[in-house]
Amino acid sequence: MSNQLFDAYFTAPAMRDVFSDRGRLQGMLDFEAALARAEAAAGLVPHSAVAAIEAACQAERYDVRALADAIATAGNSAIPLVKALGKVIASGVPEAERYVHLGATSQDAMDTGLVLQLRDALDLIEADLAKLAETLARQALQHADTPLVGRTWLQHATPVTLGMKLAGVLGALTRHRQRLQELRPRLLVLQFGGASGSLAALGSKAMPVAEALAEQLKLTLPEQPWHTQRDRLVEFASVLGLVAGSLGKFGRDVSLLMQTEAGEVFEPSAPGKGGSSTMPHKRNPVGAAVLIGAATRVPGLLSTLFAAMPQEHERSLGLWHAEWETLPDICCLVSGALRQAQVIAEGMEVDAERMRRNLDLTQGLVLAEAVSIVLAQRLGRDRAHHLLEQCCQRAVAQQRHLRAVLGDEPQVSAELSAEELDRLLDPAHYLGQARVWVARAVAEHQRLTA
Repeated sequence: MSNQLFDAYFTAPAMRDVFSDRGRLQGMLDFEAALARAEAAAGLVPHSAVAAIEAACQAERYDVRALADAIATAGNSAIPLVKALGKVIASGVPEAERYVHLGATSQDAMDTGLVLQLRDALDLIEADLAKLAETLARQALQHADTPLVGRTWLQHATPVTLGMKLAGVLGALTRHRQRLQELRPRLLVLQFGGASGSLAALGSKAMPVAEALAEQLKLTLPEQPWHTQRDRLVEFASVLGLVAGSLGKFGRDVSLLMQTEAGEVFEPSAPGKGGSSTMPHKRNPVGAAVLIGAATRVPGLLSTLFAAMPQEHERSLGLWHAEWETLPDICCLVSGALRQAQVIAEGMEVDAERMRRNLDLTQGLVLAEAVSIVLAQRLGRDRAHHLLEQCCQRAVAQQRHLRAVLGDEPQVSAELSAEELDRLLDPAHYLGQARVWVARAVAEHQRLTA
């Protein structure tokens, strides 16, 4: 449901429009108008009735509050809407009223209306994903060689680059875009089965009407109605859950990098953004909070959709109802996370100097592996590892830089020159395949976008 206090923070306005009350009503009304046209083409409805039905299929003509009250008694939104539609038509062209909703059932109108909404939602999500991916690709290339400390188990590990971290997010988004492209033809299908899915009420005209209806709505006609086979919707929601999770990972890392003790990457600043009600100095990661919040909420919503899959026989009691607000909520949360992620990615502020200082917080210890690898080729793996372990312990105990300790160690200086040690303890020379990973992630993105 729309929440004016929080919608602007957690939901993109365009997605809220898709799943507004008007959006829901118009989806069902579009189904009813297209059904009239399809049945007229099949000879079941006189062409003279179609114009009256189409004219009445405008969401603005209906009282949302009155429909909401009626739903509480009817059990779904299509029943009172079809009644209201019939009354509007009868008030102008009485003879056309008898042809409204001919051969259809409430779930046909609701599910097909939902699919029409999901088509718009999918377009929005794919566009936002493509835009975010392009921004991340640009930033990853720009920072392909910007070294920062890698962190494992929240502790300093070996150097990576900011571009490599961003390329990891880019790679995930590219895979999600591929998944959405692949599921699109499975998701965007007509729901039309009548009372129990057999379309018996339309007799020999059933398939011609179904084919014409699908064509009218630019949807695929599936192999059969899917009233209680909900895998299409759950598949879509599952991919959105993956999107939310990847965005949550991005938000989590940004928020950790913004911590005072790190201070390496920041969300873009703006007047009034990220402040505190009591502490004037605060700069809170308010965008990252939306990403993390969505990643926290969506799995629970997704579990509702999975739990609602074992629907009874040909029409479900309660399980179908559990979907009505759940899937729109997932779409809205993901849309809001995508919007905030774009803001972060587009305007992120990078403190490369702070990254360099943080790399040296442990006074060279993050590069112990680099020295150990080289020494292992000359002294043997176990001996080299043990020697470096002792030197690291000595550096910590004496509060000295590892470079100085290694320079004083005869077993090390006998194998490595001062120049070699300087190079091995320079983070810029221990970035491995970071630039390659960036290039490959960007290339995958570009192949998908081309």
